[in-house]
Amino acid sequence: MLLLPVLVALMSACHVQAKAVFAHYIVGNVATLTPSYSTADWQKDIRSAQSAHIDAFALNIANDGRYGAQLANAFSAANTLGFKLFFSFDYAAQGAFSQQVVIDLINQYKGNGAYYQYNGKAFVSTFEGPGNSGDRTTIKSQTGCFFIPDWSSLGAQGAINRGVADGLFSWEAWPVGPNDMTTQPDVSYKNALAGKPYMMPVSPWFYTNLPGYSKNWLWRGDDMWYDRWQQVMSIQPDFVEILTWNDWGESHYIADLDTRQFGLFGADAGRAPFNYASNMPHDGWRLFLPYVIDMYKSGKASISTEGLVSWYRLTPGSACSSGGTTGNTASQGQQEYPPAQLAQDKVFYSALLTSTADVTVIIGGTTQTGTWENVPSGGSGIYHGSVPFNGRGVVTVKISRNGNTIAQMNGLSITDTCANGIENWNAWVGSATAGTSGSGGSGVSTSASSK
Repeated sequence: MLLLPVLVALMSACHVQAKAVFAHYIVGNVATLTPSYSTADWQKDIRSAQSAHIDAFALNIANDGRYGAQLANAFSAANTLGFKLFFSFDYAAQGAFSQQVVIDLINQYKGNGAYYQYNGKAFVSTFEGPGNSGDRTTIKSQTGCFFIPDWSSLGAQGAINRGVADGLFSWEAWPVGPNDMTTQPDVSYKNALAGKPYMMPVSPWFYTNLPGYSKNWLWRGDDMWYDRWQQVMSIQPDFVEILTWNDWGESHYIADLDTRQFGLFGADAGRAPFNYASNMPHDGWRLFLPYVIDMYKSGKASISTEGLVSWYRLTPGSACSSGGTTGNTASQGQQEYPPAQLAQDKVFYSALLTSTADVTVIIGGTTQTGTWENVPSGGSGIYHGSVPFNGRGVVTVKISRNGNTIAQMNGLSITDTCANGIENWNAWVGSATAGTSGSGGSGVSTSASSK
């Protein structure tokens, strides 16, 4: 009889699901391409995500009826490669979904082998939609789903007070004003949830200039890609969702650049004054994801190859017109600032190292000896720092130990020239691994040229 409590405890433990990391995928950016986005295209995305140790894509779909063919392609590719997907219903882009459409779509795919399950239930999220929270009781009863919405417009306590969420996802991934990101929003969610699952957002950047969608602001990025993963280690959420895989219009993509998806910048869509994602790779930000994701999940991670990631804007904040961009946005009740007060003129760098090393940054003909503002406990892990824009010209970031180069990233030039005379507040990201000369555009490259 004494064994019974132990047996029950073990059986209960079997139902506790491991931590997971997802990436938010904007299906609308591939829904109407000509030629169409193929199963092979989805496989390429999935392989890149798997290499980064990402567990699933959160498929953002808007209420426009254009997603059907791409969902079929995505699930076909995911089944082939052993990857997972789940729905994130976007109630803001094209208005609210009808209750029946949501029920039918979940029931259509919840039995698919590639659909992500949490404790045996189909995992379902949203971008906003609290005005339709009354639908959720019926949706949950008719689908059996696990419902973890983003209702950030209500705040954590307001969202949980609706009484239908099984957990909550926060969209509060960026700092307000000339400040770095903190864990205050995450703590507020964990407190409100009182033990229910929390999905924590992690994002590297935010800049948008799409007048066609009434969007033109930035939030501070800068050190955030490093800082936020350190905060994940501290908060230890149940899930992490990376914002995003392919939202080019808000500059927080980590996918390989895909010019086919740049239609949102056009005159019949976002009406951007210029394409600020063009030739601005971010895939280098994936280089250390296997390490940080493994560390988050299990508290340990191996370093098979030392490496370097660096990111920076290509022009100082005072070089050109701001383009009407503000720091913060009044549309969300925030005090607005000149954008240059938020975005710092610095070259940022992170290095994954087995032990300490030296960092040197060359901008044109100006050499700076960098410092590490953040050093991992025990000496092995991710080091992080930055230097100011002292100089103009080609950027080289080099990591060395005992006079021997470990990795060198050769980046694009910092200049005082802007497309259409308007500041591009997006980041350029490059990377390199030990024994290679790296650049931007391919995660890890042996070429000194950018895609």
